[in-house]
Amino acid sequence: EIQDQSIYPYCELPGTMGEIQGYGSERYLFRCIVKASLDSILRMILKKRKGHSNMKNYRAELTGVFGDPVDGVVEDAAFAAKNLNYRYLTIKVLPEDLGKAMDSVKIFGMKGINLTMPHKIKVLPYLDKLSPAAEIIGAVNTVIQKEGKLFGENTDGKGFVTALKNSGETLDKKNVTILGAGGAARAIAVECALNGAAHINIINRSIEKGEELASLIQMKTDSSAKYLNWKNNMEIPSDTDILINATSIGFSPNVTDKPDIDYTTITPEMCVCDVIFNPAETIFLKSAAENGAKTITGLGMLVQQAALNFTLWTGVEAPVDVMEDALKKEFE
Repeated sequence: EIQDQSIYPYCELPGTMGEIQGYGSERYLFRCIVKASLDSILRMILKKRKGHSNMKNYRAELTGVFGDPVDGVVEDAAFAAKNLNYRYLTIKVLPEDLGKAMDSVKIFGMKGINLTMPHKIKVLPYLDKLSPAAEIIGAVNTVIQKEGKLFGENTDGKGFVTALKNSGETLDKKNVTILGAGGAARAIAVECALNGAAHINIINRSIEKGEELASLIQMKTDSSAKYLNWKNNMEIPSDTDILINATSIGFSPNVTDKPDIDYTTITPEMCVCDVIFNPAETIFLKSAAENGAKTITGLGMLVQQAALNFTLWTGVEAPVDVMEDALKKEFE
């Protein structure tokens, strides 16, 4: 007696071989054998299809950075944490080759690209659309490619604002004082204004750059702004709520340097921030903390900036803790 009928799901199998013979038809037995064979083949196909998602995919989605020189990255750690088949490429691109490099973003179907100086401004003619903040700032550090179109965003200031808010601070109706008027200062000033800052002071040694940035904030946002000429032992305005060092002073290897300001004018009521992330605890922040001020390092800004890039390219929430750990290990 045939007990296992599972290999014949498509025929009505009688209980014994004698009953099969009793059907008096070799054609019936042949049909059962054929159907069983077809069933085995079908099962093999379904098994392979089911396992297809576990097969290796050698065609990774591409992101990266165009720079001269090229910066370090933390995106790969985030891709791995989210089990995404993405790669972050560090590519040296000379200024004269930027146009061809941006064409390659579309040709290779890349999800997007980061840009370092000197490309942040020169890339603008190659983009199809800018975010409102990027339009005001006049510089882009992140490009998203979608259906052959290139969209420009500036995540520098957004990363700072996110880190600031995560620390429990708010920009609503606050007075902000920024040291510097370069690219980082420009992005941070615009985002602070767009996030509700009442007034922004720009302290800078170059009068032209300082006045231009203050004028930009006044004309393009709802915040008021004023340029203050950076003098030796510069006093910080007493009504400052948030003080930001947006210069490169104190960045490794010049770790003993600090901005030339009167640190006695920093009060416990102020929140003092630094864009420098290596080292995280700068002399500037240590001096501010000695006066009782709350301090925020540049690591948070960098991590939040990278997290925003990650989400813009993948559509997935970024694993911020993983990215922060990867960044800290890079500077150990």
